[in-house]
Amino acid sequence: MMKPQTVKEFFDALPGKFDAEAAEGLAAVYQFDLSGPQGGQYYVEIHDGACAVRPGVHPDPHVIFSMSGEDCLQILNGQLDGASVAMSGRLRISGDIGLVLHLKALFPTVR
Repeated sequence: MMKPQTVKEFFDALPGKFDAEAAEGLAAVYQFDLSGPQGGQYYVEIHDGACAVRPGVHPDPHVIFSMSGEDCLQILNGQLDGASVAMSGRLRISGDIGLVLHLKALFPTVR
């Protein structure tokens, strides 16, 4: 499987990696606020076992990830460790940390 080359490619492919069973009864909105050349705003909406990815800013997200687009892509491709990027201050996470921890279950094939 080809690794996405751009953040947009990654988000376009994300619904195909979604585990609907893990999302049963879950309603959550994850906002990605990405800066730099690979930047952009995207949000991932999980509702009733479905996953939708949309460009733009959601009015009331549960979780916001703020980082550079390059860091985001490297984390998603497994080249960077998300926890160490967060500790270095290059990744800011605000909102419901419990939902952050739930992401791995929702997208098991995304490292």
